Amino acid sequence: MTASVSIGAASPLQRGGLRRVLGLGSLVSVAVGLVVSQGVMVLMLQGAGMAGLGFFMPLLLAYLMALTYALSFSELALMVPRAGSLSSYTEVAIGHFPAILATFSGYMVVAMFALSAELLLLDLIIGKVYPGALPPMLVAYGVLGTFTLLNLLGIDVFAKLQTVLAVVMVVILLTLTLGLGAIGSAQADLQLPLDQGWNPMEVGALALAAMAIWGFVGAEFVCPLVEETRNPERNIPRSMIIGLSIIFLVITLYCLGALLCIPREQLASNPLPHFLFATSVFGEAGKLFLVGAVITATCSTVNSSLAALPRMLYGMAQNGQAFPQFKRLSPRTRTPWVAVLFIAALTGLPILLLGQDPDSISLLLLAAALAWLLAYIIVHIDVIALRRRYPEAPRPFRSPFYPWPQVLGIVGMLFAIYHVSPSPQMTARIFGSAGVVLGVISVIAVLWIKLVMRKPLFVPEPLLPLEPGLAATSSLEPTCRAGE
Repeated sequence: MTASVSIGAASPLQRGGLRRVLGLGSLVSVAVGLVVSQGVMVLMLQGAGMAGLGFFMPLLLAYLMALTYALSFSELALMVPRAGSLSSYTEVAIGHFPAILATFSGYMVVAMFALSAELLLLDLIIGKVYPGALPPMLVAYGVLGTFTLLNLLGIDVFAKLQTVLAVVMVVILLTLTLGLGAIGSAQADLQLPLDQGWNPMEVGALALAAMAIWGFVGAEFVCPLVEETRNPERNIPRSMIIGLSIIFLVITLYCLGALLCIPREQLASNPLPHFLFATSVFGEAGKLFLVGAVITATCSTVNSSLAALPRMLYGMAQNGQAFPQFKRLSPRTRTPWVAVLFIAALTGLPILLLGQDPDSISLLLLAAALAWLLAYIIVHIDVIALRRRYPEAPRPFRSPFYPWPQVLGIVGMLFAIYHVSPSPQMTARIFGSAGVVLGVISVIAVLWIKLVMRKPLFVPEPLLPLEPGLAATSSLEPTCRAGE
């Protein structure tokens, strides 16, 4: 198979390919479940601790930036409906090198940094609630191994699990902040955040946008599932917009509840502020409450990642941008099993190297945020490039108000990258960690494109038309609706 993007030639409806079984509910669960993680719980409370009520300014800015990437991803995912997602869009927009760089930096590197941090956080919390009950790293590797196996069983199993995990997680977080939780509790003090200054950082609070954007990255993980989505032209855009709006509401209430109950200095300085929050509101019972929250959050994030990232590798292999072994599908479940095992190994490796080090978690998350923001900038550039090169190409979804969401998105992402470090002490470590990894990826990408693919680095592939009857929006046979 050539590396050029022939959407029709690799149609998701082709015999032996992926199966369409996912509806809107499953996709919203992916968007919410991937984004709302333990890392989000930690960074959002630390940001609220730094800026007090002023943190809601960068939080709103981050939400608006997230909507811009949702619009760009929606247009691209339906114009180039391939499991490769970002790599497939970018190779026909600006070439193979940025395609490989964007996908590996924004997703495979994030698997190394963010998923590893997520599993480390879970192990730390379990160890703190039940000291000495389990050997170190048993929980982390147990969760990783369990969800690797479940994703190998097929997309139907993933979808059912993801819906349950996402619903339970959101209910727990809302319970923590509303009703019996922080906002409705006896210790809630409306004066507390005002007594400490409602916005001690003043305009400088906007610099926390990079920290806040971490609460909204990842909703586009629905896009690699486009070949397994029913009615994608409707469900892909709606799932991201609905998911991001739910997340914004939940995070806003979550941070407000914490500020009403805990002095912000404690939130800013505590490496596990979500543990402090839960125990402050519920006492000893809060430990059990938090265990439920962190288990569902981590499991949901790992489950979504092990579904979406392997399908990106599958699509890249179809395009010739990754090892051909990633194209292998299980004969029975139609799951890209080699890619699933690769992502699981990539996630588990840093845990071996880092061990239980809470100080490394913020570094991992912010370095991952930097790499992810770079990928989002490339997505916006893709939309602009394809609008200019193929103005008449079919677009089942068109980003409204073009090009303003893309331009504002790029500016916002650059601003967030510039301010990605919350303190001067962390700046060199964050940019150094991300820079080394991105540098290695760049070298590998150049060698792969030149020696293996034998393609130019920045010459886009042609965008070939869909074959009749094979469009992503075409109706599906009843046999493709299994698992509905």
